[in-house]
Amino acid sequence: MSVHDSEAAPEHYDVAAVETKWLPVWEQLDQFRAEDSSPREKRYALTMFPYPSGDLHMGHAEVTALHDVIARYWWLRGYEVMNPIGWDSFGLPAENAAIRNDEHPATYTYANIATQAESFRRYAVSFDWSRRLQTSDPDYYRWTQWLFLKFRERGLAYRKDSPVNWCPNDQTVLANEQVVDGRCERCGAEVTKRELNQWYFKITEYAQELLDDLDVLAPTWPDRVVTAQRNWIGRSEGAHVTFQVATGGAGRAVEVYTTRPDTLYGATFMVIAADAALASELVSDEQRPALEAYQAQVRKASDIDRLSTDRAKTGVDLGVTATNPVNGEQVPVWASDYVLADYGTGAIMAVPAHDQRDLDFARQMGLPVRRVVDTGEPNPEETGVATTGDGSYVNSGPLDGLTDKATGVRRTIDLLEADGTGSGAVNFRLRDWLLSRQRYWGAPIPVIHCASCGEVPVPEDQLPVVLPELKGADLKPKGVSPLAAAEDWVNVDCPQCGGPAKRDSDTMDTFVDSSWYFLRYCSPGDDTRAFDTDQVNAWMPADIYVGGVEHAVLHLLYARFFTKVLADMGLVGFREPFAAQLNQGFVINRGKKMSKSLGNGVNLGEQLAEFGVDAVRLTLVFAGPPEDDIDWAEMSPSGSLRFLQRAWRLSGDVTSEPTVDRTAGDVTLRRATHRTVHEAGQLIESHRFNVLVARIMELVNATRKAIDSGCGPADPAVREAAETVAILLSLVAPYTAEEMWERLGHQPTVARSGWPEVDEALLIEDSVTAVVQVQGKVRARLEVAPDISEVDLEAAAMADEAVQRAIDGKSVRKVIVRAPKLVNVVVG
Repeated sequence: MSVHDSEAAPEHYDVAAVETKWLPVWEQLDQFRAEDSSPREKRYALTMFPYPSGDLHMGHAEVTALHDVIARYWWLRGYEVMNPIGWDSFGLPAENAAIRNDEHPATYTYANIATQAESFRRYAVSFDWSRRLQTSDPDYYRWTQWLFLKFRERGLAYRKDSPVNWCPNDQTVLANEQVVDGRCERCGAEVTKRELNQWYFKITEYAQELLDDLDVLAPTWPDRVVTAQRNWIGRSEGAHVTFQVATGGAGRAVEVYTTRPDTLYGATFMVIAADAALASELVSDEQRPALEAYQAQVRKASDIDRLSTDRAKTGVDLGVTATNPVNGEQVPVWASDYVLADYGTGAIMAVPAHDQRDLDFARQMGLPVRRVVDTGEPNPEETGVATTGDGSYVNSGPLDGLTDKATGVRRTIDLLEADGTGSGAVNFRLRDWLLSRQRYWGAPIPVIHCASCGEVPVPEDQLPVVLPELKGADLKPKGVSPLAAAEDWVNVDCPQCGGPAKRDSDTMDTFVDSSWYFLRYCSPGDDTRAFDTDQVNAWMPADIYVGGVEHAVLHLLYARFFTKVLADMGLVGFREPFAAQLNQGFVINRGKKMSKSLGNGVNLGEQLAEFGVDAVRLTLVFAGPPEDDIDWAEMSPSGSLRFLQRAWRLSGDVTSEPTVDRTAGDVTLRRATHRTVHEAGQLIESHRFNVLVARIMELVNATRKAIDSGCGPADPAVREAAETVAILLSLVAPYTAEEMWERLGHQPTVARSGWPEVDEALLIEDSVTAVVQVQGKVRARLEVAPDISEVDLEAAAMADEAVQRAIDGKSVRKVIVRAPKLVNVVVG
């Protein structure tokens, strides 16, 4: 009896039953475990690991469906594929939930991880579960702390007093990147400024290399990510200029950075960041009360607000003057909030005629405006509009009459260097990475503070510094870390002198955890080191990194920085962690981002229950290019399910045995099959997954047509086509594909069956179909040679009886020929 006896085959495709059947089989086979010692070429398929905020949502469903196409394709092509999974499990959401529920953050965190893990398994993502990790596990953050200490040894981790972004709701500092439109990216509270002593990573040490290496990444990274990083790093060339400020009867040198030293003759005042220490150092005794009152106001504004061009300018005269180094003029020195303390030196030379913010400030405060570049536009002093273009220099001493900006900049730098009052310089917008957080649920900073010894690193054999058991009310924000109140934990003996000391009570920004997790995946069970360098060098850089474009600056920049430092330490043999990157769009609903308040949320679990895993996966992949947003209201998972049922039925219709000689089958169907496989590889490599699904659908239709039109279910070409559908479908709809594979007489699993071989001879077309239109309507289809000339194709079209009937004796005005596929006849 054939393995495809129709009496034994089920007549209905039961989605739930198929999922229940295959999931335990796959788990027992452990088919996606990557073997470090495998002789096969290695590929590393990496997806951004999730935060355990609840069960999986539609965004998780999309990114893992797209990512899985690549990972499964590489397995089929014969690579040894590492596709790991973990959780970015420290962070504020868990801590805030613990405060609300009077529990420990780990309770919330690990319950959600268990839920998500079960959902990922059901969703049939090809993860290697043996490499699973959670960043909140002590055996992970032990090495996060170790890396911090190694960075500190290299001078890349340091503390300093500075004004920082402060979230009054979460009671913690935020990096500049975590402030969005003046608000905390986590909770939405308006961010203020606060003076604190904080830990920083010296990412600016690598600013130039981070910028330069974007040229290497540009061909394989999304353009918008590369552009975002270039802009954030923000390299500019200019000059450092020294102004002598007369204060308290003495002179004080104040350095400013400017990209336009050629406009120095137009500098009519200086501005110091109101919250910079320099302002308090320079202010006269008479103006000090006014400055201190103004500083209190400034602390309430975010950097975004302060830099806004449409915000009214405010400031305080510091009561001192400075000497313009190119003309000797005494110019007043002001403090204002539109200059930031951590940009450059926190001081600027103001050239109001050619900078709109300077001009707005000058007009507000009644300060002089002098044009030094004549652009041909009206005088800014009269119009209130600064001119920023190029032109001829005026009122500029030795520069007068020049029209070339580069020459003007160079000559001014030469003058400054000759006088010892300045020099050419490069500056970056990038600031050092603020990593201290005044919250509990994070990796403790492994430093002890001793009154006698100062900062003392925790000895390596005492790592990890494990979090004490706090929960509920003990976690509530207090303006300092809750750890500071855990006296049994914070009070320790100094490792150097043995005297009384205190642990650092801050924890690390969770972006530290995610800056190296992809390295830990390469040897997750190693308890002797952060990662095995040999294994890391064997697997990395990751061949593809799939995730959201919202991480274009934050995570990706930090991960690149970490990798460069580790390369300099000799721990990795590469300087960029991700060879290629793919961004997915958002899953929205009815034109808007999903939100409970808008009532347009889509529950992934409900969609899976109604349509099945495969239908949801197929819908998400087929919706469009990966980077495009998907509006779920416009999708049809029910249509996807109907297609999967049609594909499944093909496997039941095949009556030939698995050993049949496929080369003896119908040539037309074999051509369609081999063209599909050939094109599928190209489509996957170019990330056109939606077109891949379309080609699979076309092959299903072609196979059904062949069966119904006389080719018959016993034809070897039908088996070859059905097997090909199963293999290709395994990239997107693994349950359906596995069921088809079994019904076709094969042992599991289809995911490791190998990529179908393509017969190149079948890719050569014997003929193509040429469409003939008359007045835009199709009147004939002709089978012609692929290399037919336009003259011969026109002749064949005009000789066709159906075409002649359509012309019906009318005069032919024009014949448009696009050999070998189209002829358009225009009559009238």
